[in-house]
Amino acid sequence: MKRILGTCFAAVLFLAVGAQAQEKFTLEQVLSAPFPGDLTAAKTGDRLGWTFDEQGKRNIWVAEGPDFKARRLTGYTEDDGQELSSLCFSDDGETIVYVRGGGKNPAGQYPNPTSNPAGVQQDVWAISWKGGQPRKIDEGHSPQISSRGMVAYVRDGQIWLAPLNGSEKPEQLVVRGQNSEARWSPDGSKLAFTSGRKDHSFIGIYDTAAKSVQFIAPTVDSDSTPRWSPDGKQLAFIRRPAIPRDTPEGYFIEPDRPHPWAIWVADTSNWSAHEIWHSGDAPQDSYPYMAEDTGGGVVSWAADNKLVIAGEQDGWQHLYALPAAGGAPKLLTPGACEVEEWSFTPDQKTILFNSNCNDIDRRHLWSVDVNGSHLIQWDKLDGVNWSPVVLSDGKNVAYLGSSATTPPEVLLTTMAGHAAVNKELLSLPSRFPADDLVIPQQVIFKSPDNFEIHGQLFLPKDLKAGEKRPAVIFLHGGPMRQMLLGWHYMFYYANAYGMNQYLASRGYIVLAINYRSGIGYGRAFREAPGRAGRGASEYQDVVAAGKYLQGRGDVDGAKIGLWGGSYGGYLTALGLGRNSDLFKAGVDMHGVHDWPTDNWDGKNISPELTKLAQDSSPVTAVDTWKSPGLFIHGDDVRNVYFTQTVDLVARLRPRGVHIEQLIFPDEIHDFLLHRSWLRAYHAASDFFDRELRGAPGPVANGPGPR
Repeated sequence: MKRILGTCFAAVLFLAVGAQAQEKFTLEQVLSAPFPGDLTAAKTGDRLGWTFDEQGKRNIWVAEGPDFKARRLTGYTEDDGQELSSLCFSDDGETIVYVRGGGKNPAGQYPNPTSNPAGVQQDVWAISWKGGQPRKIDEGHSPQISSRGMVAYVRDGQIWLAPLNGSEKPEQLVVRGQNSEARWSPDGSKLAFTSGRKDHSFIGIYDTAAKSVQFIAPTVDSDSTPRWSPDGKQLAFIRRPAIPRDTPEGYFIEPDRPHPWAIWVADTSNWSAHEIWHSGDAPQDSYPYMAEDTGGGVVSWAADNKLVIAGEQDGWQHLYALPAAGGAPKLLTPGACEVEEWSFTPDQKTILFNSNCNDIDRRHLWSVDVNGSHLIQWDKLDGVNWSPVVLSDGKNVAYLGSSATTPPEVLLTTMAGHAAVNKELLSLPSRFPADDLVIPQQVIFKSPDNFEIHGQLFLPKDLKAGEKRPAVIFLHGGPMRQMLLGWHYMFYYANAYGMNQYLASRGYIVLAINYRSGIGYGRAFREAPGRAGRGASEYQDVVAAGKYLQGRGDVDGAKIGLWGGSYGGYLTALGLGRNSDLFKAGVDMHGVHDWPTDNWDGKNISPELTKLAQDSSPVTAVDTWKSPGLFIHGDDVRNVYFTQTVDLVARLRPRGVHIEQLIFPDEIHDFLLHRSWLRAYHAASDFFDRELRGAPGPVANGPGPR
């Protein structure tokens, strides 16, 4: 017996050492690159600003032509979990206003992941272009600077005003309702905003001279998204018709139905308003909420008295030009592909956007004139590019870009050059292991009901012919997300991409899949019947991914794991519960486990729909759940409440399922602390080593009940 035990121990030790030997870089190295965001340009002078998250230390960086030498503007030096967002320049480009801190949870508490007993809050700040100490304007978020030097921002559902120079105390606009979406008129004399009143909303106008508020064409409907014309003579807004109060509501549960909408335009000389366009009644005519979630907005003013709107009339998210006088929208970006982010040249005559046209699993830059001419794809490389911003000279263009082995960075090109030549404004950290990363392969397979599913396959560099390796499937959240053949443009998924690279470096074959209900493959794919709490139809795609891996000669079909966060945590839990025969271990990060109790924005759900939602939930599969699971959750998560994991773990414990936990007190959904990401990913990697490779090691939650 001793000899057998010794032999087994040696085998386990060999596996553990082998896993370590395959590791070409550390998790700390692959997550060492700063993540850029909030790229914005001043209206005058060739000035740029952006945020950098450098391992949790968040700062504003700037650069100015002609040399565009990047420099750090703020001096935040701690991984303290305080976000930076909403950068905007004053009209003269001499001041940047920004927000530090995250928004409140339903209990009115700000994110405080360090559990700082002094407390934290979300504030609006201003800092000089030249640097120095930033100045706090007030508590709040969503700042907008007027051409007259006034800052409008939102605090506790009310709009406040403060002079940019700090010469007077902030003043509240006392308006009933939850007020947001503040937008200054071009001359700074008026402020448009949306006033939410629960089952309806108005467009309000505050006149700074008269100190009065009036509402534009108020009805029982819901008005939103006020947008001034460049000359300030017109104001466009969106109107969505009222619905009966017993209509079933709940994003993940309600029956599919059309969501009609219309564009209205008001004459600012007398504030009379009229409809210039309304959608059809078909599902693809519905309000394009994807443009709000990941895009450049639903409606914008352009040159020649035109509006540019997002729509899915042909089944794909595209841009359309709509005359402000009314008429039929003109398609600007045709193709079986989707436009995602967009902006305009200073003269408003040309749109810059990114899309997956001609390359469905990446993003490339394009431009098109507002009249529909000169549709041009800029870059034709194997990269992922987004957030194009044209500088005030109309010649230089900044954008964010990445590749399979290069994380997101700030790049500079020209309108004439179309990204053929780029300047990197900052170099990657020397410790970043770009040369050791793998280039994921595009794979396509079919679900049992004939959906075409795309994935990215990460193969270990040292994989030899005839070898069989353990495999892990990554499931994204959202679900309105698409994983790409390169570093992702969202912070959460850039981290996940780095984790997938790390797992591949440790010898795992990793498959990231784009299951139905995600974006990038058209509205019919995103709005697939039976998805989410309506039947969990996308789970078929997860099983198909497992079967695809089992069919590969380089995968050990008895050692396939799952990992994912949020919606990906939901699908991970479904896999472990429904198919423990196929999926042998899983890491569930802040997943949904019971749709009816997660329907926090819903109402009027019938008993039949409630039962369908519960049957679509992991909690109904606990009796067949055999595979071990690691649950990772912050207890201040606002997207998926912590009780989802509390309840599921409580149900699994009596059934003898091996459970491990990693709980982050006061952390939120998209971890705010860099060290939280490292702890979570190290725990996940170690968990897979133990469960799929038999390596020894302590469990994530240490001693105590599991």
